[in-house]
Amino acid sequence: MTRLLIADDEQIEREGLEVILQKAFPGVEISQAKNGKMAVQLAKAFNPDLILMDIQMPGLNGLEAIKQISEADPHIKFIMITAFDTFDYARQAIKLGVKDYLLKPSKITEIEATVGKVLEQIEEERRFREMTKLQQDALQKALPVIETDVVTQLLFDHVHEVHLDMLVEMLDIRSTDEQFVMSILLPDGQEHLYTSVKEKVRQAGSAWVGALYGRQLPIIVFRKKQQSFRSQAIFIAGEILSLAKKGLSEGWFVGIGNACGSMQSIRQSYQESLIATLDSTLPVKYRFYSDVPVLSAGEDLQLTKEREKQFFDQVRLGKWQQISLSVMEMIQRCETEREGVIQAQQRVLQLLWIASRVMSEIGVEAPAPFFAYQTQDFRQLRAETNQLVKQMKKAYMEHYDRLEADTIHQLKQYITEHSHEDISLEALGRKVELSPIYISKMFKEKLGINYIDFLTECRIEKAKKLMADHGKSLKEITFEVGYHEPNYFSKVFKKMCGRSPTEFRKTLLGKKE
Repeated sequence: MTRLLIADDEQIEREGLEVILQKAFPGVEISQAKNGKMAVQLAKAFNPDLILMDIQMPGLNGLEAIKQISEADPHIKFIMITAFDTFDYARQAIKLGVKDYLLKPSKITEIEATVGKVLEQIEEERRFREMTKLQQDALQKALPVIETDVVTQLLFDHVHEVHLDMLVEMLDIRSTDEQFVMSILLPDGQEHLYTSVKEKVRQAGSAWVGALYGRQLPIIVFRKKQQSFRSQAIFIAGEILSLAKKGLSEGWFVGIGNACGSMQSIRQSYQESLIATLDSTLPVKYRFYSDVPVLSAGEDLQLTKEREKQFFDQVRLGKWQQISLSVMEMIQRCETEREGVIQAQQRVLQLLWIASRVMSEIGVEAPAPFFAYQTQDFRQLRAETNQLVKQMKKAYMEHYDRLEADTIHQLKQYITEHSHEDISLEALGRKVELSPIYISKMFKEKLGINYIDFLTECRIEKAKKLMADHGKSLKEITFEVGYHEPNYFSKVFKKMCGRSPTEFRKTLLGKKE
């Protein structure tokens, strides 16, 4: 309920105002103070939203009382009551934040209009505060979903800059010049430790924690300027590995990719972190990619990395002809450079092992690549490798064929109907029983669009329809279509429509009229 205090040393003025205001605004609770000192005391006890303050009162005058009350509670609003329409009073009142003034005597209509205007302002601010609180509560609930989604999108797909900038802002991460990825392998059957790992990462420093895929958990770590890259990574790895029970570190391992200078190159660090987990039997349960032995000293390191990246993308997109060609080209390079066949077999096994890991991430149960016996020559290596690639391709195609024909339709319909909610890739995955990464891949392949872009389109279309309603403010529309922050909504709307929400609405309402 809105509370109003009338402070005036003349009883007849106080009671007259109360009668007028009680009739005009029956829902407002009204109290009276007969002088400035009493007004200050009642402001603490009665907690009014609005005070009608007479300026000329004995003892503590109105302006002094306003100053004391405002210092204690700056949210209280004031209307000045005075018999003197002087510039000096007005100037001082403006400095103290007085909203308006009434001259003695005033017409009833003037009193009602002046007080009504300030009461509307109070109510609008109250609604805004309540909406802001709802938005903040909703945002806090949504942040874990936002965080895992942005990691998934960065490592396996892409996020538009307008989304990424706002996500960084909402997740309260101080952006640094460098980031790197750590891939954590949990022991079989210990997936319940996900929450504990996440808490350890939180305590250790600025990082985004991704979703758990099988045993694997990726995290994006933001470099601390006051710490070296290696010491920061080792500290985080140590904190995570401290969760392993004493003497039971089997199955735990942390792979650490190199630091990179931008989010656009974060996938490279992720792929490096995966390669660093290749041999999880090492006595020290973490490894930097930079410490992985180079199998071919004669090959250009940058070229090797580029080939690795291309291979990852080929597996993710299911380009099996290119996958087979890439593996066979690597075998040919090994033979041309006169590497031993055992060393070449090791390199092939590493590539195929990584391929099986990538397939696992997108929900494909692929057979583990395994050479039945030690290869004797390159001809035999090619034949055995070709057979392994065929087995992996078969698993991929069978999985793909098992998907229901209407899966994409189900996803589109679900997103359209629930676009105002905090929809995540994981939620979509549970809906159709598919891997979040695979869903992201399906959207790109079948619709030619990122799932976030499709969700955004649904929200913006809904916002356009709501803008035709004169009774809805842009803040209300922002919240109703699923955004928790008006500035973010405005940026996305302008990016999608070429105009700000305000400009679009003016044009829309103008055409309607």
